[in-house]
Amino acid sequence: MVTGASQAQKVKILIADDHAIVREGIRMILQSQPDFEVVGEAQDGEEAVRLAEALKPDVAVMDISMPTLTGIEATQRIKQRVPRTQVLILTMHEEESYVFQLLSRGAAGYVLKRSAATDLVDAVRATVRGETFLYPTVARSVVRDYLDRLHAGEGKERYDGLTAREREILVLIAEGLTNTDIASKLVISVKTVQTHRAHLMEKLDLHDRSLLVRYAVRKGLIQP
Repeated sequence: MVTGASQAQKVKILIADDHAIVREGIRMILQSQPDFEVVGEAQDGEEAVRLAEALKPDVAVMDISMPTLTGIEATQRIKQRVPRTQVLILTMHEEESYVFQLLSRGAAGYVLKRSAATDLVDAVRATVRGETFLYPTVARSVVRDYLDRLHAGEGKERYDGLTAREREILVLIAEGLTNTDIASKLVISVKTVQTHRAHLMEKLDLHDRSLLVRYAVRKGLIQP
């Protein structure tokens, strides 16, 4: 099902959920924003992939549990075929294992359906800016698991030449801290944080926060 026509300078959004009433609610939330446009709706995973290829939306808002292809499988296919489309998962599932699998397959965020009214618009805007949107409990879990592995000595040879300090700053960036926050937490100057941040981004050839989060996940936080 395709709805509407794309307009210049609007954020084009594809909705994928197998329940029509849920799609309607999501559409109402999104279309309340003057710069958002819902350009298509899919009722299963295969249709989501097909419409993403045809419409090339800026953001695909997608459920995990769908017929034909799960949201996890559809996310992977969309990111392979339409890399510029950011995939935002909207689901009732809170299990951290889902989040880790989705991040590893390229999802840019994870919003709970019960929080959609308050979080969905902000999540879409974050993904358009190239950021990763995670609800707080999951963000804390990702960071905690990363630090546990680091303190246990795992992965010390697997981080592409990053120093211990650069790895530390990497995880704080993934947590969402600003340069000023990181400087305060580590008791170093903002300029020093900026230098470390520039070095780690250059070493990894990753130049926005969402890519750094995915890198941290891919380097041992989960087993896809």
